[in-house]
Amino acid sequence: MSARIEPGMGILTREDAIVKKLTTPVKLAAPALAGRSDQAGGAVENLILSSLPDDEYRLLQPHLEPVSLPQYKILNETGARIDFAYFLNAGMTSLVALSSDGRSVEVGIVGREGMVGMTLTVGLRHGIFRSIMQMSGTGLRLRTEVFQDILRSAPTLRSELNRFALMNAIQGAQLAACNRLHETEQRLARWLLMCQDRVDSRLLPLTHEFLAQMLGTGRPSVSLAAAALENAGLIENSRGSVRILNRKNLEHAACECYAVIQHLTERLTAE
Repeated sequence: MSARIEPGMGILTREDAIVKKLTTPVKLAAPALAGRSDQAGGAVENLILSSLPDDEYRLLQPHLEPVSLPQYKILNETGARIDFAYFLNAGMTSLVALSSDGRSVEVGIVGREGMVGMTLTVGLRHGIFRSIMQMSGTGLRLRTEVFQDILRSAPTLRSELNRFALMNAIQGAQLAACNRLHETEQRLARWLLMCQDRVDSRLLPLTHEFLAQMLGTGRPSVSLAAAALENAGLIENSRGSVRILNRKNLEHAACECYAVIQHLTERLTAE
């Protein structure tokens, strides 16, 4: 059963579609610790790096290179050698599966709660998915060889990355079901909420063409879905960006996948 949109009313969903109501952007992990800095003296906002004990962070710090990450920059390519592990301070990366005919669909997203280049944690040096900056930001990178060497001596880092890998696996499995089972309007609402959770902003600089690529559908379908959400007063479309106007009702517009992912993520980060 799909959601029904009525102007001025938001979107009506089945009573069992929402596992848990979430009316503010979800905090994906504990706040960053004060005083952490990279090799250039800049503040560290990445939550995994902030969670490390001092002795482990000191191993990493001399090798953490601050980098600017513009929108659409590809950090890793499918099948290509991974040269760097990236820890985002701001912005968001999409993990994208590509088909041989050029089509693509998003299978995961990473913000400052995680790391880009997770195959490195199990000794692999080639990417499985394309990692592309969906929203511009900043981050820290360190060379693959250095990261894998330090990882052997950093048990807390290994533990945090294992936890993040599990979160990614849960997210990917749920998104696969979502792309198969739910309407474009519901998936778009879910996706916008997940983006806002990671960048903590109502304004998301995204084009309909890029949204279509991430959702694995056609641009006309995304434009129709976005127009429906806009007519319901939930978002505002402008050239190259989407502004969230009513988060509470946007949560009702989303399929249950958003609440399932967030509920499981909160349990993992709390334990």
